[in-house]
Amino acid sequence: QVQLVESGGGLVQAGGSLRLSCAASGFTFRAYTINWYRQAPGKQREWAAGITSGGRTNYADVVKGRFTISRDNAENTASLQMNNLKPEDTAVYYCNVPRSDMDYWGKGILVTVSS
Repeated sequence: QVQLVESGGGLVQAGGSLRLSCAASGFTFRAYTINWYRQAPGKQREWAAGITSGGRTNYADVVKGRFTISRDNAENTASLQMNNLKPEDTAVYYCNVPRSDMDYWGKGILVTVSS
């Protein structure tokens, strides 16, 4: 079955960096777009970044220039490098794979940015 497991979250000061990873299994990883979403306390989940099977990347305006999404098809992993973090980046971050049958989600990982 499809499994997505996020790692790399934690507490960081404003201006700092974190790198999130998403380990995927149970499907042909290289064939699918991978997204990162986030949900801040009391807010709706929002899309942050995505990378297509061909490696094309897209970013939400609020993270553009600070976050970089990448993928390693040999290792079935996707990463989100987050630089110059701000307190408003505090959220649970989720790895997502949109497939024709359904969307798959990881359990999420907490990122806390202190001011």
